[in-house]
Amino acid sequence: MVRRFSVTFGVYALFLDALLVMASLYLANWVRPWMSTFPFVKELNDPQIPLPLYPVFAILWVGILLFFSVYDGRKNVAFINELLSLFAGTLFAGIASAGVLYFSFRDISRLLFLLFFTFTALLLLGWRLIWRRARRSQPEAGAERCVLIAGDGPIASQVGRKIIENRTFGLSLVGYAHDGTGADLPGQTRGGLAQVPALVREHAIDEVLIALEGADPKQVARLILELQLLPVKVWVVPEFFQLALFKAGLDEFAGIPMLDLRASAISEPQRIAKRTLDLLVAVPVLVIGLPVILLSGLAIWLETGRPLVFKQERVGENGRVFRIYKFRTMVAGAEQNADSAEWGRHKQRDDPRVTRVGRILRRTSLDELPQFFNVLLGNMSLVGPRPELPEIVARYEPWQHQRFAVPPGITGWWQIHGRAEKLMHRHTEEDIYYIENYSILLDLQILLRTVGVVLGGKGAY
Repeated sequence: MVRRFSVTFGVYALFLDALLVMASLYLANWVRPWMSTFPFVKELNDPQIPLPLYPVFAILWVGILLFFSVYDGRKNVAFINELLSLFAGTLFAGIASAGVLYFSFRDISRLLFLLFFTFTALLLLGWRLIWRRARRSQPEAGAERCVLIAGDGPIASQVGRKIIENRTFGLSLVGYAHDGTGADLPGQTRGGLAQVPALVREHAIDEVLIALEGADPKQVARLILELQLLPVKVWVVPEFFQLALFKAGLDEFAGIPMLDLRASAISEPQRIAKRTLDLLVAVPVLVIGLPVILLSGLAIWLETGRPLVFKQERVGENGRVFRIYKFRTMVAGAEQNADSAEWGRHKQRDDPRVTRVGRILRRTSLDELPQFFNVLLGNMSLVGPRPELPEIVARYEPWQHQRFAVPPGITGWWQIHGRAEKLMHRHTEEDIYYIENYSILLDLQILLRTVGVVLGGKGAY
């Protein structure tokens, strides 16, 4: 997370800040009576802070900090930016808290409030300083993003120098790919433009910057389409705006405004709200459902032995591959069959490979409970397009890659409109509809309708 905070980190930071605000209230409440021993401090008969203020202040503070972009990883790569946002948010939240007290509990001691404000400011700043220092002391835990620049003109040279000179961006310039001389480039030439996809694989490139001034638009378009098939971020100068496959976002890269051709279809605030909803649902489900998880695993073991959990690679947001989990519902090794329906393109009714326990798990959708661990890990969301098999994605048309503009989900628009009863080739259209109409309210609607679909057992086999 050197280059920018992840969304999951932003959500955790939000909850941690809320806890620290409440801890500061408790600490101030404990310290204030002790300070009455000083001659210049008045004795307080009842300094207790009312319990309702604890959640009110926590929500108030994190809401204001959210408004001041304290949890926006894109804006806070450099610590000075985060510090300025935190200072402004803390000051405004302190004023707002004083206003709340003025219109509610006016008997609260001013010294008590000052203690609370001081403790909160120190704690919010303190844990961030500790975290940043810990990250710097463990470079292997937050490796820099590897960048390949396609081009050899003035813009390519300028961006390369900025990456080299500004380590705070968390970027590492691997080199350049171009068909020219490359005489003035500050980095190493790795190959020609035709070799860009191979270079991405060879050097584990995370970001490709296309800076081909005056190049043939067809050549640039072909390069972009080739990169869309790889798990890599694609950046391009604004003159190529029309080549975005789904949504292009204007952003800063190494301090220079550019177009992100793999920009997420959802904004940063929407992403934080979505991630918060994921954690608020996934954690209770796993805690409350632990007995069901254990019983399901035991039933599978008693009937067919191990393994209990089925694991498989899937393609997620931005084309990145991850491992998905679910309870095994077929006989062991069924997925190795080319005609396997376990994770095949279309489920079949009365499949002979499905076990007795597996049929129950599928009918009740309990086989998907382990996917809540994917949600906790951050490679899946509660709602989104279903994660697809890499071999199927390899045969996608370019327009179908639009479905990777958001995180994949356990449920989605397709699942509540037919599930297994709808043919697989219709999935992409349903997923794109969801992406184009995304809102947190749509996620809530899909979750509520999913409950009805699961209880009805429609399409579950």
